Amino acid sequence: MMAGAAEDLRALFGVAVRAALEAWPALQIAVENGFGGVHSQEKAEWLGGAVEEYFFRNADLELDEVEDFLGELMTNEFDTVVEDGSLPQVSQQLQTMFHHFQRGDRAALKEMASLITQRKCKVRATALTTARETDEDDDANSVEEMEVAATNDGAATHGVCPQPGPDSQTIKEEEIVEDGWTIVRRKK
Repeated sequence: MMAGAAEDLRALFGVAVRAALEAWPALQIAVENGFGGVHSQEKAEWLGGAVEEYFFRNADLELDEVEDFLGELMTNEFDTVVEDGSLPQVSQQLQTMFHHFQRGDRAALKEMASLITQRKCKVRATALTTARETDEDDDANSVEEMEVAATNDGAATHGVCPQPGPDSQTIKEEEIVEDGWTIVRRKK
């Protein structure tokens, strides 16, 4: 492979990684709500480069290693623990993209990035505060729940963007005020 073609393929892998991360509802919610502080958007942009570099430095990654890395980044950079089942999905997408990159399969990489971009939806979270115990003035005992509404092609849905498959699900996000963690979970 020529140097120019390799650089183009690497750039295409970077575009695909960023598309996958931008389409990830857990990251969208973290950025939109400033979970990473005032520089949440910059952190999200940096995250794409960090993930890309992680793959290049560790060419033979297992799926659980990718999940752990993404989970660690979300925890460290956005104070967010992702428990909505999306970590394995996003990790699998990224790993598949990297396999296409390694094989030099430009068409498959381009197609994956295009499909992810087409399915991407915008999520919006609204906070609902409830009390765990009867003493509602005690912040240590309050839980902030966030209902997530997603839109795709202008149509609002309640939960996640409609994806092909029978198991469409909704996401419920709870912010545990007492220890500063944010947990994203499936709504039952």
